[in-house]
Amino acid sequence: MKIEHIGLWVTDLENMRIFYETYFNATSSELYHNPKTSFRSYFLTFADSTRLEIMRREDVIQRETSKVLLGFAHLAFSLGSKENVDNLTNILIMEGYELLSPVRTTGDGYYESVIADPEGNRIELTV
Repeated sequence: MKIEHIGLWVTDLENMRIFYETYFNATSSELYHNPKTSFRSYFLTFADSTRLEIMRREDVIQRETSKVLLGFAHLAFSLGSKENVDNLTNILIMEGYELLSPVRTTGDGYYESVIADPEGNRIELTV
């Protein structure tokens, strides 16, 4: 068994598509649009065939903000080396993305940093 894809509601489909294409080498599907429901989505495919579906519909609104919410906590990308984690972390910081947790080795042994994507979703950059 494997996870087929993960779906993520977003506010700005195009900005989020560009973010994942630019920094995580995602390949995007064509825009899917169902005019009856106003649903729009892209499937973003990563090098290992993992897919993220980013979705937008007018009646889906932002939930209350808090530092920690119930539900999915983060999306983690394994970058293959500490150097890659350091480099992408620095690039994202220089590009103005929020650093939520600096590069470190966690208690459970992960070498990681955590940044926020353009809509505040937590992205872990790991080895």
